[in-house]
Amino acid sequence: MIDDIHRIDAEVRLRPLAMADAGPLARSLARSRAYMRPWEPVRPDAFYTEEGQRERLAGALADRDAGRAMPWVLCDGQDRAIGAFTLNGVVLGPFRSATLGYWVDVDFAGRGLATAAVRKVCELARDALRLHRVEAGTVLDNAASQRVLAKCGFEEFGVAPRYLHIDGAWRDHRIFQRVLHDGPVTGA
Repeated sequence: MIDDIHRIDAEVRLRPLAMADAGPLARSLARSRAYMRPWEPVRPDAFYTEEGQRERLAGALADRDAGRAMPWVLCDGQDRAIGAFTLNGVVLGPFRSATLGYWVDVDFAGRGLATAAVRKVCELARDALRLHRVEAGTVLDNAASQRVLAKCGFEEFGVAPRYLHIDGAWRDHRIFQRVLHDGPVTGA
């Protein structure tokens, strides 16, 4: 289930990240750079290259293999990367939690893809990873991302002052969580 390809709409799919996504991700990120600037850390130009993405993906795939993260890529009808969704900081045991990060290509924004993909990621977090909760944060004025989280059952539970260094400054963030289930803790 966690390694399956999941339909998001008639053409768009969510599937596990692969090293072959480096080039398509680099192109999508470069195309979306100005659009995402208010919500992202300042990144070096190399980040937006295929080689820069290969380096980033190597770390993401190592984290996945170690059970610390689960990265997915959002793909169009030609299997080209148009976004990414990642559960980071996966903790099992009695906490059973992870932090969600995501983005969608500027050319595909506003179509409900983020909402559908976040719903699917939460379903996979609950059913395949057996997580209890998922957390997410947004810069205070990222209303679009806050709407996505609200539509997907996330509730705001606080504001974290100077939480992340975004767009060149330490930014306050709204912190959200979605409790996925209240069942017993099973497995590792």
